[in-house]
Amino acid sequence: MSENQNLLAEQRRALILDEVRRRGGVRVNELTRKLGVSDMTVRRDLDALARQGVLEKVHGGAVPVVEASTHEPGFEAKSGLEPTAKEDIARAAARLVPPGSAIALSGGTTTYALAQQLVDVPDLTVVTNSVRVADVFHAAQRSTGPRQGAATVVLTGGVRTPSDSLVGPVADQAISTLHFDLLFLGVHGISAEAGLSTPNLAEAETNRRLVQAARRVVVVADHTKWGTVGLSSFATLDQVDTLVTDAGLPAEARAQVSEHLRRLVVAGENGDGDTDPADLGGDENEPDGADA
Repeated sequence: MSENQNLLAEQRRALILDEVRRRGGVRVNELTRKLGVSDMTVRRDLDALARQGVLEKVHGGAVPVVEASTHEPGFEAKSGLEPTAKEDIARAAARLVPPGSAIALSGGTTTYALAQQLVDVPDLTVVTNSVRVADVFHAAQRSTGPRQGAATVVLTGGVRTPSDSLVGPVADQAISTLHFDLLFLGVHGISAEAGLSTPNLAEAETNRRLVQAARRVVVVADHTKWGTVGLSSFATLDQVDTLVTDAGLPAEARAQVSEHLRRLVVAGENGDGDTDPADLGGDENEPDGADA
């Protein structure tokens, strides 16, 4: 981390969190030197991160929070984590969606951000098990009134989770009869060993149905999801076509991703950091977001 007194609070806190996770703990005086800010500023940042539940304050510094594999934070709690990265990811992912396609959006704060980028893409059919995602499209239609090319939105039924997703047999049955050109998946955790995982067993089964119904699977996940493992895995990395992430994903993780996925898109990095599909074993002549 380089010294920079003009860092925004959000950027500074992201750097602090990365340092805590990478080193397993930091001291306040170390952070003041590296960030070039006062002790008071660092302590306020640590207080804010502790309130979000992403680190634990200890005497003189902070350590990572070790979460149980069954811990499932609510939608509001997750909304405050990596907001800039999620917005960047959403903009990059939206460019993969051609007009007139049938897409599915799973629950999650990143897919919620993506939905906001898709309201003006014409003639979409959107299937979602996320109450929040459906609300984005419905609110857009209420504000503009009936318009040609507005998305057709299908909200599955089901039991509501803390993250405002609808899961369970009703959702599973609805999804099993459908077919999507593209599925955009938000995830609790992603790793080379466990693949995609969630702490919610019912949500894992619903996500499996989504993956089975999609011609192409796109995971939208910021770098903090890498290495996190929830209670239940619902897909391997080999079942994912594209990962859209942010520039915080470390080099070793990118190397592991490249062994399994067709494509890696790093939002905000060199024109969204789109890794050459040939490097990931894909067809470099295949257009973005289109199905062969």
